[in-house]
Amino acid sequence: MDVESAPKPPAKPPAPPPRRSHGCRNACIALMAAVVLIVALIVILAFTVFKAKRPVTTVNSTKLKDLDASPHLAPLGLHLNVTLDVDISVKNPNKVGFKYENSTCLLNYRGEQVAEVRIPAGEIGADRTKQMNVTLVVLADRLLSNSHAYSDYLSGVVPLSTYMNMSGKVTIMGLIKVHVVSMTSCNLSALVHERTVGNLQCTKKTEL
Repeated sequence: MDVESAPKPPAKPPAPPPRRSHGCRNACIALMAAVVLIVALIVILAFTVFKAKRPVTTVNSTKLKDLDASPHLAPLGLHLNVTLDVDISVKNPNKVGFKYENSTCLLNYRGEQVAEVRIPAGEIGADRTKQMNVTLVVLADRLLSNSHAYSDYLSGVVPLSTYMNMSGKVTIMGLIKVHVVSMTSCNLSALVHERTVGNLQCTKKTEL
């Protein structure tokens, strides 16, 4: 018999890959699925339970602590010292803390800034309301150049307005930071003869 024509023995089938490779692949798939699930859960919570909400700043009351007015005729003008106490509350409706930066509260007279007080940075806890009491002192020299001061004094009503701007951040689940700005402005009247404050009207505005 010819050696070349003799039947060849059947080839051996390839050995199956080690079971360990299948186990690693399954573990990687499970890990990836878990990561996707966790990311999806974080996104859902970030836009539902932990969705950033706007802090609300409210002016609860204003009190005229001191008022000292002395008109003069030559030249026509008015020396007016006013000390105004403003009680403010800031409500944080978020499920996480609200960290706010250094802020200011301004007092204006007919569009001109006549007093300013700074509010140091701080933090308001989740679902908490923080009370703040600020004192605004109007110095006489701020009103000397205003031609309306004398006539307002004679009428017994000095129109004033307050403005407060508070900005900060809400950090959701330690990953997402949302910048928040809360603004409050109030118009009021200093009643000279009664030495009180009247006609308080406030508006609020917040931005995300």
